[in-house]
Amino acid sequence: MQTKIIALDDDPTGSQTVHGCLLLTRWDEATLLEALNDESPLFFVLTNTRGMDAASAARVTREVCRNLNAALKTRSEAGHPINPILVSRSDSTLRGHYPVETDVIAEELGPFDAHFLVPAFIEAGRITRNSQHYLLVDGKPVPTHETEFARDSVFGYSTSYLPDYVAEKTAGRIPAEAVTRFVLDEIRNNGIQSRLANLSGNACAVVDAETQDDLNRFARDVMAVAATGKRFLFRSAASLLTALANLPPQSICAESMHHFVRNGKPGAVVVGSHVKKTSEQLEELLKEPDIAPIEVDIERIDTDNDALVGDVLTAAERAFADGKTSVIFTSRVEKTFADQATRLAFGERVSATLMKIVAGLPGELGWLISKGGITSNDVLSTGLNLKASRVLGQILTGCSVVRCPADHPRFPLLPVVIFPGNVGDRFAVAEACRRLRSR
Repeated sequence: MQTKIIALDDDPTGSQTVHGCLLLTRWDEATLLEALNDESPLFFVLTNTRGMDAASAARVTREVCRNLNAALKTRSEAGHPINPILVSRSDSTLRGHYPVETDVIAEELGPFDAHFLVPAFIEAGRITRNSQHYLLVDGKPVPTHETEFARDSVFGYSTSYLPDYVAEKTAGRIPAEAVTRFVLDEIRNNGIQSRLANLSGNACAVVDAETQDDLNRFARDVMAVAATGKRFLFRSAASLLTALANLPPQSICAESMHHFVRNGKPGAVVVGSHVKKTSEQLEELLKEPDIAPIEVDIERIDTDNDALVGDVLTAAERAFADGKTSVIFTSRVEKTFADQATRLAFGERVSATLMKIVAGLPGELGWLISKGGITSNDVLSTGLNLKASRVLGQILTGCSVVRCPADHPRFPLLPVVIFPGNVGDRFAVAEACRRLRSR
């Protein structure tokens, strides 16, 4: 039976370690069937649930699962059954709707023998050792609960020791002592197939990884046991998908992505993310030559929206005509809100404004960089109104390049860089721009 890895991605950055696969921003049965029929061993459904409240995240995840179940049934009835490997792809810094999404997937597409938390993202220095999750900061491992990500106003947490994290997020439904741990020594030295084979009842397991080879070993054991009929669900960052798919190196080197720039024309950068790293990267980008900084004043979003969008687009047209790169960024002041719902609602209005701007950018634009996970999702699904796009590869570690289809009504074959908010050093966005502007 054919195997297909299917990732329900809570923002569009899970493709940051793979290439050649489809990213879907629609999940009707017909679109899912197209992806199931595609030659790539994996595809992503971009649910954007990290930008929603828990109830909305559950509703969207359930809708995807039910449509996917119908598409899988259609394939099977046509004599082409597929064995799906299901991944709930989320953030390597432990933010997101866990266990909401894995619970819904288990209800709709289960039963599963186990679900695994595998947050390691090797390319960006997120590692797990002795079940403790770390970020490498200047080469030093820092527990993620000591970072800004743990203080997220929506997805905050108090511990990055994964069994305790599970207990905290499930409000004790899964106690820490019930979590199965797969640690480095046994993954590297003993193999874990016998332990995997003994898992049942949607047991919760957490997995160590310091290198891609650790994940490759884990994936090989998982696939061997899955071939015997065991069913597993994964909640992971991007690096596990590389291991599961076992893809060859991308055919286009990162330094050559400028070959996809349309007619050598200037491009644009859209910055929505507000994490500290993004603001540092924006600061360095604005020092580059031939840059036109265009600030989106978020104080005008609720009072003067049409004029604000018009002003930004006029400035972008002027920059394009002058051969400059437009850098369109939201005000860096972090607003405070009375509650989570108010914050999410305002974030949606900010994103809607940015998407009006993206849709109105010069039609001959050469390239586009979207900075921020939720921003990137909205760029693909709303700003560019794509049903699906294909990943060409990575322009920098953790930063995928996709391309609009040839029949896109406004931006045919436009290369778009999906640049997560928390990826890269302070010079990374500037470097991506230099690579696209290279002649």
